[in-house]
Formats: sequence, C-alpha cells, structure tokens
Amino acid sequence: MEPERWLPLLAGIFLLGALLQVPFLTTFSATLGILIGAVSLWRRHALDGVSYRRRLHYRRGFPGERIPLQIEVENQKPLPLSWLRVEDPWPLAVAPEDETVLAPSHLPDQALLTNVFALRWFETARREYRLLLRKRGLYRLGPARLESGDVFGMYEISREDPSDDYVAVFPPLLPMERLELPAEDPYGDVRSRRRIFEDPTMPMGIREYRPEDGFRDIHWPATARTGQLQVKIYQPTTAQVTMVCLNTSTFDRHWEGVYPELLEHVISTAATMIYRAIQEGHQVGLLSNGCLAHADRPLKIAPSRSPKQLGRLFEALAGITPMVMTPFETFLLREMPKVPYGASLMVVTAVTPPELMNTLAEIKRYNRRITLLSLAQRSPQEVPGILSIHRPFEEADLEPAEGGLHAG
Repeated sequence: MEPERWLPLLAGIFLLGALLQVPFLTTFSATLGILIGAVSLWRRHALDGVSYRRRLHYRRGFPGERIPLQIEVENQKPLPLSWLRVEDPWPLAVAPEDETVLAPSHLPDQALLTNVFALRWFETARREYRLLLRKRGLYRLGPARLESGDVFGMYEISREDPSDDYVAVFPPLLPMERLELPAEDPYGDVRSRRRIFEDPTMPMGIREYRPEDGFRDIHWPATARTGQLQVKIYQPTTAQVTMVCLNTSTFDRHWEGVYPELLEHVISTAATMIYRAIQEGHQVGLLSNGCLAHADRPLKIAPSRSPKQLGRLFEALAGITPMVMTPFETFLLREMPKVPYGASLMVVTAVTPPELMNTLAEIKRYNRRITLLSLAQRSPQEVPGILSIHRPFEEADLEPAEGGLHAG
C-alpha cells in the first residue's frame, strides 16, 4: 500500500485530537505523518542521480584470458542512500573468475552479479573483479536493475539502467602445422612475393585496348567519346585481395541441425586462415551465411588495408551464431558481384554437397581464383581449376594453438 494513502486518515486523527484536546492523538498523528512524508520523499528520490558503470580494461580477447573489471556506482545528490542493491545480468561464459560472487538466474547460461552498497551524499563506490573468458561469442552485459528505498526499509523503488556493454571472445587459433597446408600458396597463385598487382578499386586513367585486356576493364564512356576501345588503368599495389568465404552449415541441409564442436572448429579454421593472410600482407574480407549475434543478417566485411581490419574480422567471427540465414551456395552466388574483381576466394566449409561444388565450378568460369578448404569426412569432388584441401575434422582438432594472440 502506498504510504500517502495514510495521510488523510492521520489528518482526521490530528483534527479529532485537536478538537477533543487529546495530546496523544495529535502528537501520534503528527509524528507518523512527518515520518510517512519523509519515507515517501526518500522513496521517490532514492534513485535520482544514481549512476552505474562497468569499466572494462579490454572488451575482447581469446578464450582463457582474463580481463580486469571495475564496477562503479555514484550517488550524485545530497540525499544519502542507506542501501542500494544492483543486479546485473552476466553471461557465465565471461563471468568473474570467482563464481561465488554470482547469484543464480532463471536463464541457464546467465547469472546475476549482485552488489549491495551504502552511499553517503555525493559518494562513489567501486568494486574490482577479474573476468575469465571461457567460450567464443559476443556477449551482452546488462542492463542492470537498481533497487533502493527508505532508511527504515518500509518501501522499495527500482528502475532499470539502460546502459549495456559487450565483450567479444575471439575463436581460438589453430596451429598452422595441424592444418597441413600445401607448400604452394593456398590463397592463389603468386609468382613472386614482391609482385606488383593492380587494384581494380582504384582507377587512375585510361589507355587504348590491347588483346590481353579483359572485358570488365573496358571504359565505355571513353570508348563512346573517342570511337575506339579504351580500358581503365589501375593503381599498382603490392597487396593481394583475399575473401574468406565461411560456410557455417555443419550438415548438407542447413535445417538438419547443428554440430556444435564442428562449427567451432570451422570458425577457428577461418580465423587461422585470416590471421595468416593478413600476416602475409593480404587485404582480407569475410563472407558468411551465418547470422551475427544480436542481428538478423549474414556476415559481410569488405577487404581493407586498415590496421584495425584484423580486430574487425575476429570480432565478427566471435559473434557468429549457429543460425544459418540461407544455403551457402545461394549466398555465394548472390554476393559474388559485390566481391572485388581479382580477389582470391578461400572457401572454408564443413560440408561439400554437390550443389556447393556446382556453384564453385560456375564461379570459377568468371576467372576467380578459388581455394576450397574442406573439413568434411568425405573428400570433395574435384573441380578443374580449383585447389582443394581436404582436412577431415577430428575431436583432437579442438585444442587451440599454444601462445596465441592476446587482447589489445
């Protein structure tokens, strides 16, 4: 019952005591009325000016790493708080190393990080934790629920803090020797490590057509203006472009279910190939038919030479969920026109159904350099012009590489 509802009754008692000249009634009703007024004021404004913040030293890392966390609560008003309870939903995969600080939750993969504070006016309180990253994923922290009340503990008030944070746990990298890649470059044929390529995304002029020029390079406006075939001249670059195409289906039909261990191995394999390609100076992009966490769309990241590209790609791989948005072969055909011309395709898949192999053969007709890295138990059918690498999945492959990268 709301405390204000007692005020009319107390006012009546006060008037009755005053009319009958009974000091006890007037004193009792006045005291109780002042008390209820103070309790009501305290209850209404207890959470005003109260802020809750999670201060993460890092927001991403690899499984097994630890991240310092500081919880900060600030009371920015002259009214003190006799008690403040904060319940912050916390995924168990990135929970504090000491799990005894967590309270159970109704969700199986989540707990509550609960803290109780007593804050004076304009006071700030802090708590320190160490988060242990246990499993790949993109995890949401919050929103937290704040509860407080009056000094007597008669009534409570609560509200939800809208702020949230995200922690990305990257897929573990695999030792390169475990993949047993061939001696030739799996990203496409390269004559020399210092070879100069042309970047088709950076035209710098035009020239007359030559028999060895491709149809895509023809500059049609200049051709119409001069009456002779003209082709584009591109700026030279020493970086190759590689597009990693990741199939998150673990069965020939994506609606048949998910093999979790195989999915994690496929994602780790893709992360390992991306890391190696960037280390070798490639511009790397990523395509995947898997659905991103907290989103309803497949994964598409264009190649880039940005220093932040590796972190962007790894964070995207961390957020891939088992949900498949569309069959992989359909997804590839739809996205190929958007892939930079001349880019090498690294296809990483756990299944090689005939539909996928037919799609790769069709893509190969458009002068795409394609490398297929298959983790399926059976060998994929051979497609002329496509380098096929068969590495069947085994449970021992789940062990990550020793001494991998660290959060930054």
